[in-house]
Parts: sequence; structure tokens; C-alpha cells
Amino acid sequence: MAPEGYSGVARLARARMDLYEYQGKQLFARFGIPVSEGRLATTPEEARAGAEELGGQVVVKAQVLTGGRGKAGGIQLAEGPDDAEARARDILGMDIRGHVVRRVWIEKASEIEREYYLSVTFDRGEKKPLFMFTTKGGVDIEEVAETDPDALARLHIDPLVGFQSFQARWLVFTAGLEDPDEQKQVLAIVGKLYEAFVGTDAMLCEINPLIVTPAGEVKALDSKFTVDDNALYRHTDIAEMRDPEAGDPQERLAREKGVTYVKLDGEIGILGNGAGLVMSTLDVIDQVGGRPANFCDLGGGGDAEGVVDALEVITADSQVEAILFNIFGGITRGDEVARGILEALDRMTIDLPIVVRLDGTNAAEGRAMLADAAPPNLYVEETMLSAAERVVELSKGRR
Repeated sequence: MAPEGYSGVARLARARMDLYEYQGKQLFARFGIPVSEGRLATTPEEARAGAEELGGQVVVKAQVLTGGRGKAGGIQLAEGPDDAEARARDILGMDIRGHVVRRVWIEKASEIEREYYLSVTFDRGEKKPLFMFTTKGGVDIEEVAETDPDALARLHIDPLVGFQSFQARWLVFTAGLEDPDEQKQVLAIVGKLYEAFVGTDAMLCEINPLIVTPAGEVKALDSKFTVDDNALYRHTDIAEMRDPEAGDPQERLAREKGVTYVKLDGEIGILGNGAGLVMSTLDVIDQVGGRPANFCDLGGGGDAEGVVDALEVITADSQVEAILFNIFGGITRGDEVARGILEALDRMTIDLPIVVRLDGTNAAEGRAMLADAAPPNLYVEETMLSAAERVVELSKGRR
């Protein structure tokens, strides 16, 4: 759970790739975690064919990158192929929390005796992976943590030492799991889950529920799998799992243009050069009463083409009411950035107010260039605080 506010580290936690349940289960199976057999379907006819291959009762599960599928009717039991086709017809096209269902997972139905919860995530505060395990699965982990915190076993793993088998035993015993056969299976799954977490550069690997069948088999009935976007170059097979239609449209446009961009939920468009400076800008905007609409890093350059690409992405967000350029010139000169901004504004029409803060190398020359050009919607400030205050004031004036 991310902390409140616009802390730079917390906001960049959104630079991630979430996988569908079926994709996460494919990765679980790769690392030896037991999962139910299933088939992917994008049409009711494919759902019928999948149910015929699996045989018996199946579960038709909407594949969307959000929670609440069951409550929305996106998970339904089917008695056979005909029923699976009908259930898929109902679910496909359904809107679940703003996500349209375009595919369903047809999975062999499982009998459930007990439900547990198991996850490993990256705790940014401790800078360590964090295991959580409880025998009270099948519900939101936040609910367990609030109503019965003693039932939740939590354990950090030192990345310099790595995972040790005794740590899995500590989790199991602390959570109160008593059945010896179940203990043995869960211990194995804990180790394999950590292998999956490290082996895929994941940020979250969650199994909720981790079920026990009446026959005593322990397996993952669901999967929540999130991979660090910045590590996808090492995992081309996982990168290919990305659904371009599922993500935020601005983030999709940014990927196409090669712009470093993360969508936020505010109204102030942010563009800076350097991740640290942009993260600081998010915090300053928050402190003066504004809400950042994005994280956008121009990088080390300030050429017109890069500025145009970044502005096209930022202005594609209908929530943006004003834009702040926050540029510190080190190797990049302030006059070069100013020239790039002016060239970009000549090539595109932007009605939104734009505030530019230039500091560092040749900043005075850059500010002079912008003042001389004097576009009617462009305002120049010398400090980050004054620029933040001005852009928030201008955005409020448009409401």
C-alpha cells in the first residue's frame, strides 16, 4: 500500500506492468507453483471449446487489471460447454470499474476446503522484499490487517543474504498453520514464489486465495503479478504480455513516443529534466495546494522535438489545466531549452497557461529569450516555489 501524498518514490511506484490473472499463472507454473488448468477465450465460441477440452465444471473468469470481478459478476461457475459459452457471452464486454472485459479465462473448477493468503512485495520503506502470509485468505489483505493483525505473519528478506528455508517455516508457524502435509506444500510454494519474484524483477507476487482442496492439495487459485517496468528489457517474453489496450491512453502514447511519463490524478502538467527534479516538483506542487497530473522527465536534452513529444502526451490528458516546465541547466544549457520550448510552441497550439522555471547554466539568457518572445500564455519564474505557486494559481483561475 503506497503512502499518501506525492512523494517521488511513491509516485514512481506506478511505473509498473500489471499482468492479467492468466499471465501471472503462466509465470507461477514456470516456477513450479501449482495452478489449475485453464484456457484463454476472447469469444463465447472459444469459451465453449475451452470448456470442452477441460471437461466437467469450469469457472469463467473476466480478465481485467482491477479488483472486484466477483462482486461485479465477472466470475461465474459453468456446468459444461453450453453453460460456459452463455456465461462468457454475459461477461465479455462487461465494464468492471472502467475496464472493459475483452478476454475470459476458462478454468477447471476447484473444490475449496480452506483459503489462505500469500504474497511477496517490495517494501520501499525498508528497501527489502516483504512476505505476508495468513490462513485467513479470500478477502482483502487490508481487511485482515485491520481486523485481526495477529493473524498476519510478516517477514522481510535481506536481499544481500537472500531467502532462507527457515524463513518459510517461520511464516507458516507464525500464521498458525498446523497440518503437517499443508505445511510441507506451503513451504515449497513460499520458496518458489520468492524465486518468481526475483527471477522476473517483480514488484508484487500475490496469491489470494491459496486454496486447500478436500483432497489436501494446496494450489494458487488466483494471481496478482506486477513487474517493474524498468526491468522489462531483461524480460522480453514478459514485455510481450503487455496489453496495449488496457493501459492508460496517455501512458500508451508516451511509450509510443519514447517519453518517460507516469499518469497521475491531478490537474498540473509537469515537465522537467531529470527524475529527481521532477519528483521534487511533484512534492512542491502538492505543498502549495495543487495536484500533479503526471510525472514527465525530459531527460538531459531540451530540443524542440523532445519538447513537442512531451507536450503532446501531457496535453492529451483532458484533466490538465496548466503546465509547469521545471528545468535546471547543468550540461543542458538554459538558452537551448528556451529555444526548444519556443520552437515547440511554434509547431503546436496550446491554449493552456505554461509556467517556465529556468535555473543553472545560461538560465538568465534563457529567461530573456522567453521574455522577449512573450507568448501570451507563457509565464517565466526564477524559483521552483514561485513557479509552483504561479502555475497552481493559473490552474485555479481556469475553473
